[in-house]
Amino acid sequence: MTEHINLNNPEIMSAKDAAARWGKAPDYVRSALRARPERFPEGTVRLFGRQLVVTREGMEAVTGHKEITPND
Repeated sequence: MTEHINLNNPEIMSAKDAAARWGKAPDYVRSALRARPERFPEGTVRLFGRQLVVTREGMEAVTGHKEITPND
């Protein structure tokens, strides 16, 4: 049986969207990955062609904090 991955899951996002959701510069994820790829847990960041995709877990690991929400 193959695993179903829901690409509509908000836990999966483009690097640019993730940077905005964490209050970082648009190129933050790409720069962080280039400088210290070991900071991202395995399977939390991936390049699809030219599109970098990251999970919430990856962003929390690399930034050290949870997503910034309107109530913060």
